[in-house]
Amino acid sequence: MKKFVLGGLSAAIMAFSGTTMAADFVAGKDYTVIANPGKVDVPGKIEVREFFWYGCPHCYKLEPFMQTWLKQLPKDVNFIRTPAAMNKVWEQGARAYYVSEALGVRQKTHLPLFHAIHAQNQQLFDQASLAKFYVNYGVPEQKFNSMFNSFPITSKIAESNKLAQQYQLTGVPAIVVNGKYVVQGEDGKVTQVVNYLIQKERTAKK
Repeated sequence: MKKFVLGGLSAAIMAFSGTTMAADFVAGKDYTVIANPGKVDVPGKIEVREFFWYGCPHCYKLEPFMQTWLKQLPKDVNFIRTPAAMNKVWEQGARAYYVSEALGVRQKTHLPLFHAIHAQNQQLFDQASLAKFYVNYGVPEQKFNSMFNSFPITSKIAESNKLAQQYQLTGVPAIVVNGKYVVQGEDGKVTQVVNYLIQKERTAKK
């Protein structure tokens, strides 16, 4: 888990310098303006939605910076993770994420699953291998499998794909700010741009 610690420190350092770089953030270069803005889940709050896939190396590199950012989450910001399900392989990981969320183990399995795939080179990309992974965290294999293709999970997959299409996403990681902007990247600059856009939305409300 050393990579997460080092990444977090890097994120903190880069976040410190974010205010001096904010003026350099421009549409079309540092972020994309969404043609058809989406609705936010919690009216009155600024939404930050992260699209990711557990098997994505760029998502893995970004995660420590996101973890550092989340520790200072402003009260007026609603953060949502959305596992991308834009193809059959990604969908397997997305289903596993939603099952872990439904069973209340997401918080303790999110980083370990990233770590198992990228640091330990475990091939956890299908239902069978993912079920065995979650057994290590107290999830009965039969329970995991019964929920994996259930209607509630399938509905969440459909919603994920609907949002990805609306925001015209072509890959991950992708951070959508307030349904209006997409930020992509794998380093500390991502959270700096996100903070810049959050402030931009705050100012627009006034």
